[in-house]
Amino acid sequence: MRFKHEKLTEDIAAELKEKARQARADIIKMTHIAKSGHPGGSMSSIEIFLTVYSFANFDPKNPDDPNRDKFVISHGHTSPGVYAALIQVGAVDRDEVLTGFRHVSSKFEGHVTRGLPGIDWTTGNLGQGLSAGLGMALASKFNKRNYHVFVMMSDAEQNKGQVAEARRVAVKYNVSNLTVVIDYNDAQISGKAKSIMPVNIKEEYEAAGWKVYEADGHDFADLYEKIKLAVEDESPSVVLAHTKIGKGVSFMEDEVKYHGKPLNEEELKKALEELGVQDDTAKYKEKRKSLPTKPHERVYKEYEVNINTGEPIVYDKEMDGRGAAGKAILDILKKNPDAPVALVDCDLLESVRLNWAAEEFPEKVVEVGVAEQNAATLAGAMSAEGVITVFGDFGVFAVDETFNNQRLNAMNHTNLKVLATHCGTNVGEDGKTHHALFYIGGPASWFGFHVIVPSDANQTDHATRYMMGRYGNFLLAVGRSKLPVIRKEDGSLFYDKDYKFDCKNVDVIRKRESDVVIIAAGSVVPGAVEAADETGTSMIAIPCPLEFDVNLLKEHVEGKKVLVVEDHGWFGLGAVLSYKLMKSGVYVKKFEHIAIDSFTESGSWKDIYKIHKLDKDGIVEKIKKM
Repeated sequence: MRFKHEKLTEDIAAELKEKARQARADIIKMTHIAKSGHPGGSMSSIEIFLTVYSFANFDPKNPDDPNRDKFVISHGHTSPGVYAALIQVGAVDRDEVLTGFRHVSSKFEGHVTRGLPGIDWTTGNLGQGLSAGLGMALASKFNKRNYHVFVMMSDAEQNKGQVAEARRVAVKYNVSNLTVVIDYNDAQISGKAKSIMPVNIKEEYEAAGWKVYEADGHDFADLYEKIKLAVEDESPSVVLAHTKIGKGVSFMEDEVKYHGKPLNEEELKKALEELGVQDDTAKYKEKRKSLPTKPHERVYKEYEVNINTGEPIVYDKEMDGRGAAGKAILDILKKNPDAPVALVDCDLLESVRLNWAAEEFPEKVVEVGVAEQNAATLAGAMSAEGVITVFGDFGVFAVDETFNNQRLNAMNHTNLKVLATHCGTNVGEDGKTHHALFYIGGPASWFGFHVIVPSDANQTDHATRYMMGRYGNFLLAVGRSKLPVIRKEDGSLFYDKDYKFDCKNVDVIRKRESDVVIIAAGSVVPGAVEAADETGTSMIAIPCPLEFDVNLLKEHVEGKKVLVVEDHGWFGLGAVLSYKLMKSGVYVKKFEHIAIDSFTESGSWKDIYKIHKLDKDGIVEKIKKM
């Protein structure tokens, strides 16, 4: 039971106060030993961390209990305070923390990392924690678990627009199993928070519809009382915990220079004397010398995906990829009506073709409005908590606008399915602001993300079912327009019901005794097939540009001339392909590339393809020159 005491007794408060004293000493020690870190904010937040970890539904001996409460530390740089608190509640080993903090071989990194006991989200980029906690809280409605989510934040990050986006969604869905505690120390790197950028934190939360409590962040009894009230409130609630940076050591208090500055030897001695704690740092410094220079073991959390992905829908005429993906998702929901699946939308349900699923399963939809950054983080956090989550959005928003949010999802090893529609210049008349040209090159930086760029509606259907049935982060990139289905030379469907999709696939659509091989992905494939037929060349489609099996490709391209065609910036499939071929020692006689190398025009996508040589005629012209 969380926060079970009506109020703290003097004995419990005194015990916590002693733990805080020891924790402050450990904060100072670990940052001194590592010669880096953030002691100031850690010391102002330590009462918050100790109160939450001590009285939430959290058993340090059973940290993997799926029904325990969840913890997001949005100001992840206060990791010394988090680790020090976890030491005091018995969740981690003190010697291991003090020896290894910020060492490459230690899992106790400079910013908190998901997978450690009591840490449910990898953070460090300020402003994303509330969205992550909100996603976890919303997930409980889908996974039917009775946990509470605590989000600890700094006051400076309340500047961020994403925080406001998350506040509004929390109120819209009355997410009452979410409690935020803000370390209100009025300090950040460059000075006082109120001078850097004034924010009316209390008023902004109240205006959004939150219940606001205020507490002395260094008084355990007051802090406990206010957090308990917030936890038991039937609405999203926040506790403003008024604190001092560097609290507990006189010369550090209210000094912003200690935000990210560890103490030197003289300061350390003075601080530990003031805290009445023995200096045992020499022991840990010596032990640190023997730590190996190797990466620490990664802590990845995932769950088994149990869902019936059904049988493929077969298309025999023109169809848009977004429509094929939308129909596949609807079909999966029909076959799994009780499965924990969520659809996160940014006011684009019809445009991304999730409207069909939303009409039949409205309870599966989390509509957040035009607020993509919050949506991306929220969706990722939902997917990390047992909910198969689809985030549907235009490519320019799903990739470009939410780049860092998706990067953090990748770090957190989530289970997000990003349906990125309107990719490439295939959007046509919407013009350069909406021509998504980064849907391969961008996710290449989100290590571990699977990127799928299907060739037609039939392959899109196969790919959608593939990603929905597997744990992991996927980005399915499709255009807007209806395109022909891909056929074999005999006129039958290439991607028929018996086709088996895999991210290692290399789809040989035309195999001929030719000196030239066309390689393409996505919306340009139909035109590339036509060009191959006209010129008698081979044509290969690669649906997963980041992870195709180069050995499968080798036999078709070695010693030949290769032409890569893509409706993407020049840093997409062509860049990856040339890198992989070179790295694998595969010799090609010539390598040419048709791609986008400038911001493009507003107009018919067919005209844009013609101008930039992405259509059949442009490809034929290039082949003849080769």
